[in-house]
Amino acid sequence: MEFVKDVLNSFLEYLQIEKNYSKYTVDCYEKDIGIFMSFMQEEQIQNLQSVTYADARLFLTRLYEKQYSKRSMSRKISCLRTFYRYLNREELVEDNPFALVTLPKKEERNPRFLYEEEIVKLFQMNDLTTPLGQRNQSLLELLYATGIRVSECASIKLSDIDFSLQTLLVYGKGKKQRYVPFGCYAKGALRVYIDNGRKLLLKKAPSDTHSLFLNYKGTPLTDRGIRLVIDQLVKKTAENIHISPHVLRHTFATHMLNEGADLRTVQEMLGHEHLSTTQIYTHVTKDRLKAVYMNHHPRA
Repeated sequence: MEFVKDVLNSFLEYLQIEKNYSKYTVDCYEKDIGIFMSFMQEEQIQNLQSVTYADARLFLTRLYEKQYSKRSMSRKISCLRTFYRYLNREELVEDNPFALVTLPKKEERNPRFLYEEEIVKLFQMNDLTTPLGQRNQSLLELLYATGIRVSECASIKLSDIDFSLQTLLVYGKGKKQRYVPFGCYAKGALRVYIDNGRKLLLKKAPSDTHSLFLNYKGTPLTDRGIRLVIDQLVKKTAENIHISPHVLRHTFATHMLNEGADLRTVQEMLGHEHLSTTQIYTHVTKDRLKAVYMNHHPRA
């Protein structure tokens, strides 16, 4: 399997360098392909070239048997389809056995978002007298103010922030750049952190860095580090809710649309390539409108 490991490493480098995927996304690809490699060993499939359409279908059946969610199964099949497309491009295989595998129909689920009172409670958890408290506050404010992805947040440099125009230069998927505005709350929190907390954290670092968000060692905060920060803040609220950086992204989009923002503007700020991706948030808005109607109309 040494050849397979070499090919996999080349593929992961391709995702990171050519496709500009975040480390988190690349790690997900590696994990999903690893699950398929285990399947190959169980079924005694000798090499990547030997995998057939029937094997791909059997792999999907195994995922069903292990009760993976439809979303998870779709991601794994899409991942392997991309992997084999790469192998075909490199002339390592002749066919893509996953090309014709039908993806499981996705469950129709509205994105999880927070109500304003939940957001306020989250913002009250930080000790603003400490460097890490100031960092966490500015991190929360920026994620909610802009709706940026966690990978985009981790890559922000000081030079990407324009305080005079209150805009942030974001480097999104596929090396695409966009400018996203942020409000006065995020501006205030960033100012406090940059002028105070960040300077104190930077004193612990072995070398200087231009990254905006730093960990307790003074080195750049990673994607995983940001997720850890959010998890710890949620535990402090003592609320039985699941919050991730992506939930804050959902919350940003939902609140914008609920307050009357048009879909195209929200699409631009989120960095979605297709309007259909942004449209999932209109379902949430319709639910909100229905709830308001049912609660307030005298003949509802």
